[in-house]
Amino acid sequence: MEPSPYVEPCSSSSTSSSPRLTSKDLPPVTDLESGYVSGTSSTDGSSSQLPQVTLTQPHVKHLNRQLEKMSAMDRLRFVKICFPNLYQSTAFGLSGLVSTDMLSKIEKESPNSSPVDLIFLDTLYHFQETYDLVQRVKERYPNVRIHTYKPQDANTVAEFEERYGKKLYETAAELYDWIAKVEPQQRAYSELNVAAVLTGRRRSQGGERDKIGVLEVDEETGIVKINPLVDWSFAQVKEYIAENSVPYNELLDRGYKSVGDWHSTSPVSAGEDERAGRWKGQAKTECGIHNKKSRYAQYLQELQRKAEEEQLTAALEKVEREHKAEVAVQIV
Repeated sequence: MEPSPYVEPCSSSSTSSSPRLTSKDLPPVTDLESGYVSGTSSTDGSSSQLPQVTLTQPHVKHLNRQLEKMSAMDRLRFVKICFPNLYQSTAFGLSGLVSTDMLSKIEKESPNSSPVDLIFLDTLYHFQETYDLVQRVKERYPNVRIHTYKPQDANTVAEFEERYGKKLYETAAELYDWIAKVEPQQRAYSELNVAAVLTGRRRSQGGERDKIGVLEVDEETGIVKINPLVDWSFAQVKEYIAENSVPYNELLDRGYKSVGDWHSTSPVSAGEDERAGRWKGQAKTECGIHNKKSRYAQYLQELQRKAEEEQLTAALEKVEREHKAEVAVQIV
């Protein structure tokens, strides 16, 4: 049976547990030069769960050394075979579109292989051009299944603003990132039982991405992140898009290079970094979904620290007042 080309947006939370690929730091051992260690299955007899896969740091390094030598297509061929429950996380940027096109070609090579579904985080604040592109991608790749995740309990901007307030992206940017991006991503990974995910990140995009490897393991979730185009330049990406007639966002023809939400994306000038148009004027290069700890989680942690400091200060002041009162009584 052919897979459905589209899945209705999901907004419900999931409490079910899911297996993860985990990374563990181990001391260097000569026998682990390849980084390979055997592991036992954690399926407990359930066919609905995947066995847990453990990647040691030496194993990750070994895989990265091999993957660095491969072409983007070969990297995709390899990870399709290597990792269970592999998905592609995309906002339909140029790099992600290249991967989608390559995956469609690989599927033609091996029609019986497992398909790679897409996960689209619909913040509700994407440009109309982005939503138009989603429709064109569905038409171009009818066998690609798109799982769309929106903010919790909100399917429209009006519903979002009624629940969370207007211009939350300005009044509480960290909270906005959590509600619109981080939480929906976590919900998607849990409900879809994601073990590994393809991203469109490249070193040439600068910022915190300039030293990423082909393969990474998220220290918090254990999910494997694969960056198949990690060593491509923006020019190489554009060349592939043009040569293969891959549909792309029309905003790219208007000076945009990296497209996110309309309220935090602007065109870039000649000579500027590819992602210079994202959060322009702000000390920010990521929305939280690729940080080791989400920006909002860090924000909550900071709030808790300040609250604890205030409680301690208040307690000390109370003790001091009581001491002064006792001294005053003794003098009287």
